[in-house]
Amino acid sequence: MSGRGRRAVLPPPDFQATERIAADGLQVTVVNKEGFKRVFDFVELSVPQPMRCSLARAFAAQSMGWNSHSSGESYWRSLEVFARFLKAQGHPAEDLGNLTSATLRLWRNNHKGTPGGREALAKMRTLLKREPRLAQGLAAEELARPVPKKGKPSKQSYRPSERDQVLLAAERQFRAALLRIRENTTLLDRYRAGSLDPTSRESRVASVLECLASTGELPGYPDKEGKVYTRAENLLRGKNRGKTTGRLFLSRAELTALAVMMTDRYGWNLSVYDRLHVPVITPSAGEKTTVTYEVLVEKRRSGEGRWFATENYTDSGADSPGRLITQALEATKHGRTLAAALSPGHDLLMVARNRRRDDVDSNLDRPRNVGPLCFGVSKADARVWARSHNIGSPFQRARRTTVTTTGKPLQHKPGTHESIYVLPDENVQKAAVDVIAAGAEEALEQARDYTFHGRLTDAAVAAHQETATADCADEDSSPWPDPNGGCGADFLLCLSCENSRVHTGHHPRLALLRRQLISLRSTWPEKLWRKRCDEHLQRLDDLRSKVNEGTWDAALGRVTDRDRMIIDHLLEGDLAP
Repeated sequence: MSGRGRRAVLPPPDFQATERIAADGLQVTVVNKEGFKRVFDFVELSVPQPMRCSLARAFAAQSMGWNSHSSGESYWRSLEVFARFLKAQGHPAEDLGNLTSATLRLWRNNHKGTPGGREALAKMRTLLKREPRLAQGLAAEELARPVPKKGKPSKQSYRPSERDQVLLAAERQFRAALLRIRENTTLLDRYRAGSLDPTSRESRVASVLECLASTGELPGYPDKEGKVYTRAENLLRGKNRGKTTGRLFLSRAELTALAVMMTDRYGWNLSVYDRLHVPVITPSAGEKTTVTYEVLVEKRRSGEGRWFATENYTDSGADSPGRLITQALEATKHGRTLAAALSPGHDLLMVARNRRRDDVDSNLDRPRNVGPLCFGVSKADARVWARSHNIGSPFQRARRTTVTTTGKPLQHKPGTHESIYVLPDENVQKAAVDVIAAGAEEALEQARDYTFHGRLTDAAVAAHQETATADCADEDSSPWPDPNGGCGADFLLCLSCENSRVHTGHHPRLALLRRQLISLRSTWPEKLWRKRCDEHLQRLDDLRSKVNEGTWDAALGRVTDRDRMIIDHLLEGDLAP
């Protein structure tokens, strides 16, 4: 049964699942979500034949949970690293069951120092733990050791000047493309409305645009060899893309520039753009001039059942979050319309026109071309764009910048947000120095303000935590937080905190504390007493005036043995943190 109580759809009667491993035990087939196959041939590994078969079986078992070829390719790269390591030993083990703990320890020590090495360690650990012969003994104990944690990330967030440089390059490129498409769309709309003079040049250009919008190609004629030559280049006054096909479609570089801007604004991964569907327009309550977009973000690394997340962005003006989506819809309008005509039901947002029809991405995890159109942004597109603008890795660094400046998780878990993005980031660490210093100064100033900062109450509240001098309403929001959680302040400082609550039950103990501090002045050196007791006595004097001096002094008659014991321990330092 499905989650909603309906029976799952059965496969057709003639359905046969793809064989994961070939009859010879050396070829493993991985099928991605789109149904494309990728074969991994273990004959290529430089290890003995029995070990090839064992590794192929472990690889096939692990592949049952994969939905992309990229997962298989990342494990395959780790297998190649492992095979090269074993070959370098001179006399590698014949099979996985013959691997010794010494060999596995050497493998670990040789590869734990680099990000790529740690990735290979983690993936091979997963595969080797599937081998029953390595489930016991010293080798099993070695495999049980966790992979060392990641060190400093290779990519850091942008400094403000670097971010401005990247964003300016992307905005200039996309803005020029948007204005070009907008101008030609206006001309095409006038042509379709019949408002152009049929004999004018504008009308002839618009007829070419009509052909371009409906086919993705300029009108042309074939020669004797079958090659098609356009007859519109003279009319359009140029052969470059901006003068020809780019009049209605984005180029791949312009689409990449748009993706860079979206990553800066929304913090999306590069892989999101390959499967980003056209946003749904939702009504904005009580608003007629604003538009709210519901964006379905797909992130398959989150695991089965958690692929999709919905994000809402409102276009209410020039710098509002949804304005970029409005511009993206305008720039890709003709591409999306043509894609839907050539392949009904196609509704991906990020669409561009290829320079050549035979430009086909070999990565079968990415969307397939539709006619002359391509979809999403590939890693190659990102590299070309970065190289052309002399900018390195715009997507990883831009995402880091957005995540760290936003201050909250974006499409990932809170733990990942803290451990992977925030804490290791150098720019966050530099900014934190000033924040920590300012917080320490503020705490010091608050401590130097020798007055009672808490509240007076009539009775104790069950939810409040009792301390030696007062009740605490919220120890988690202390001005002096403890690294392990809670409050790290000395109990004598409780009365300087806004979270402290003093009721009539505290008066005897606090009156006794005040009397004891006064008596210590005659026995301690003046300098020492001022350092340790003066501020606390001044704060108690302030509290005494707020309670009522007569009531305060009368409370000394209600002091209990427990109060005396607590005050003695407090002044002797036994209750200090």
